[in-house]
Amino acid sequence: MSDDTDFPGKDSETRGPRGIQSVEVGGQLLIALAHQGRPLALKDLAREAGMTPAKAHPYLVSYIKLGLVEQEAGGGRYGLGPLALQLGLISLQQYEPVRLATPRIEELALSLGHTVAIAVWGNRGPTIVRVAEAPSPVHVSMRHGTVMSLRGTASGRLFAAFLPQAQVLEALRLNEAADGEPPSLSPAFERILAETRSVGLAQSRDGVVAGVSALAAPVFDDGGRMVLSLTAIGPSGNFELQETGLPARELKRVARELSRQLGWRDGGMTAQHP
Repeated sequence: MSDDTDFPGKDSETRGPRGIQSVEVGGQLLIALAHQGRPLALKDLAREAGMTPAKAHPYLVSYIKLGLVEQEAGGGRYGLGPLALQLGLISLQQYEPVRLATPRIEELALSLGHTVAIAVWGNRGPTIVRVAEAPSPVHVSMRHGTVMSLRGTASGRLFAAFLPQAQVLEALRLNEAADGEPPSLSPAFERILAETRSVGLAQSRDGVVAGVSALAAPVFDDGGRMVLSLTAIGPSGNFELQETGLPARELKRVARELSRQLGWRDGGMTAQHP
């Protein structure tokens, strides 16, 4: 007698489409790595995925060959590999607000004479997904996939100002937790974030890189949630940071237009920050 599973139509309403069980089992390891956001030892990773280390290891060997997982040379911990990171970046790039904003940053780069980038919130914080280079030979290079500092960059400060604080603190934990101390927002940084929310722009001068300045404006969706930043960046010597300057005015104008395209109807920049 044939096994019932040979007939996809039978009990399809309860069973759903048939899959490959080994793929689903091994996929729990990738889900665990994505959830933790950091490399894990074999025993810890196996525990998070609900399996024994002996069962997890063959899956990890195959994932390493595919580039979905990589193993640290020193400690031997397992983390997401280059293919997994590339797939994540492609997913971010296909995000609908990014498609809408991409032609606009080309226009901004031409009109401002500065490099303009789109950043969205990735699993480790603000991540550059699109870059329009400045037309002049003097410009600042930015790479796709770069995770921006929350404290030291305009893009990072913008997300820190408009996203829920718990989300911001979790990103700080992943990127700054060297001594085991829980991350916190200093009073000075809180003042920067409050000003950012008030003005609707974030700025940085000589923050992460000396001689480099940037401005960033938020784009919101129909629920008032910040979905991306438009960031102009250039040499500090000829970059206007003033709210009345051309970069600030143009970034805010384009950000508002994109927000309205996404259904945003608020009269002013509103934050989801508690």
